[in-house]
Amino acid sequence: MSFIDHLEELRWHIIRATIAIVSAALIAFIGKDILFDTLIFGPTKSDFFTYDLLCRASSLLGFDSFCNTTFEFEIQSRTMAGQFSAHIWTSITFGFVIAFPYVLYEFWKFISPGLYASERKNSRGFIVVSSLLFFIGVLFGYFVVCPLSINFLGTYSVANQVHNDFDLNSYIGLVRASVLASGFIFELPIIIFYLTKVGLVTPDFLKRNRKYALVIVLIIAAVITPPDVASQIIVAIPVVILYQVSILISRIVIKRQKQKSESP
Repeated sequence: MSFIDHLEELRWHIIRATIAIVSAALIAFIGKDILFDTLIFGPTKSDFFTYDLLCRASSLLGFDSFCNTTFEFEIQSRTMAGQFSAHIWTSITFGFVIAFPYVLYEFWKFISPGLYASERKNSRGFIVVSSLLFFIGVLFGYFVVCPLSINFLGTYSVANQVHNDFDLNSYIGLVRASVLASGFIFELPIIIFYLTKVGLVTPDFLKRNRKYALVIVLIIAAVITPPDVASQIIVAIPVVILYQVSILISRIVIKRQKQKSESP
């Protein structure tokens, strides 16, 4: 197959993936009330069940960071097309999240012909595992990172004279970044799996740099969460677990490669 043929094939994979995203986005666009009132603005409501859950958990640890949560801020749209633009881009984001497994499928269909039969066999669960990790990350971002960030940023005040009036795009951007970033961070084991297979990463490398990775995780947790130990632990623990799982996966890949090279 010539280079032009590869480009043509790639174009059709992109077109089909785009159609899937747009189709899901249209459904989200039509369901505006659910998309915004229930999902997007859910974490701004004091009865959002995550706050109750976090309140109980933090109380057991001796903290009360998430109890009696009230938000005294307003969300405003300061441009004529602000709400319409937010509606469109939020729908597209939702469409991408929902269509993520199919996007991965199209990506896999494009690269799989260039793989050996053994590589295709070993990567058989790529779409399922990657999608599962992504959705777990999205849920973690929505139900944990978003409430933590909104609880802190929405109630933070430098003086009583200052009233919080947040821009609509600023708020949605926070939710979008929290959800998508968490989704992609949870892909770490998959990334490490393939980096190990191509020889760019080893278990020893990951273990040697574990302390630096832990520092980075704690810094990220400190930036996106309120400045208390409970919040930082809640965010840091899953990422640390993912890193440990990645080390285990890398070790398994190396072990299988050695067994394969030693077999007659």
